[in-house]
Amino acid sequence: MSEQHEPAARAGASAPVPAPSPAPAPAAADLWASVDHLWTWLGANRSHVGREEMLLRIVKLSEEVGEVAQAVIGATGQNPRKGTTHTWEDVQAELCDVVITALVALRTLTPDAREVFTHHLNRVTQRSLGTDGATGGAHGAAGGADSAAGN
Repeated sequence: MSEQHEPAARAGASAPVPAPSPAPAPAAADLWASVDHLWTWLGANRSHVGREEMLLRIVKLSEEVGEVAQAVIGATGQNPRKGTTHTWEDVQAELCDVVITALVALRTLTPDAREVFTHHLNRVTQRSLGTDGATGGAHGAAGGADSAAGN
């Protein structure tokens, strides 16, 4: 029993008072608000400005993708010298870092990041899945995914 529930239990209460639910994390509440907060925080703590800042945020994606590769190698034990060093949860976290970094980089390029991303996602979805939303549009399911990754 948690300390919060012990006084009620000791006093003979019939049911412990449940702890209040934690507030949702900002990212869960609104992805784009979190992206804006991260972008603002980075802007306030930047060591570079202008074009250099923009380019460094985009290059940061390569670093994050490399960390995904490192986690996959570690999760599969592909380095015989190191063995298994990561879990698939580590891979998931690194993939999330790639997505976050990409969204912040997009926000660095345009204040309309949400609209740009939504428009592009709709375009890729339409191209990949077709007008009726069924899988296997003009390129097929795999072809559409490959095309989406290439754009």
